[in-house]
Amino acid sequence: MRTETFGLVLAGGLARRMGGGDKALIRIGSETILSRSLARLTPQVTGIVLNANGDPARFSSLGLPVIADSVPNFAGPLAGVLAGLDWVAANWPQIEWVVSVPGDCPFLPRDLVPRLHAARAKENKPLACAHSGDWRHPVVGLWRVALREDLRRAITREGLRKIEVWTARYGVALADWPTDPVDPFFNVNTPEDVETATRLASSLP
Repeated sequence: MRTETFGLVLAGGLARRMGGGDKALIRIGSETILSRSLARLTPQVTGIVLNANGDPARFSSLGLPVIADSVPNFAGPLAGVLAGLDWVAANWPQIEWVVSVPGDCPFLPRDLVPRLHAARAKENKPLACAHSGDWRHPVVGLWRVALREDLRRAITREGLRKIEVWTARYGVALADWPTDPVDPFFNVNTPEDVETATRLASSLP
């Protein structure tokens, strides 16, 4: 049975290594990174909300709700997660789970959400995140909406910024993916990464 889950794409970063701008709107072949991510995530979730700061009109063609961080001064991905949890709680109160993904991953797994849920259920943990190769991917995570007030306190009162520090308080299950033929959590941070992703995209279904 599918667990109803809402998708959250985190595109609120500053993209300093790319010279600024929106990494999610960079083209990999004929499609943007974001359009590739959405194509893979959409069938797995009830709906999607996009977290991005600045003028939301630049994403208007997607037809998705766009929400900014509720915490000022670019407080990092935890602020985007909090904004997403708050939005889902207000607009989809029946949904208990949100899955977050970064806006710069063009090869997300097509089984991301069910495998994250399977991992957290197996380990009886309230949170889950993705793992591939030697790396955890804490931004690719499954979040309980009910923990949003705890997260708000951590960000606003404790000044917490690191996802793994916060999730460690509750316990986080790991769902593992192989890195062959491509790491599904390959993210685009540099112009060289764009070239690599374009080459990989041409050889993947």
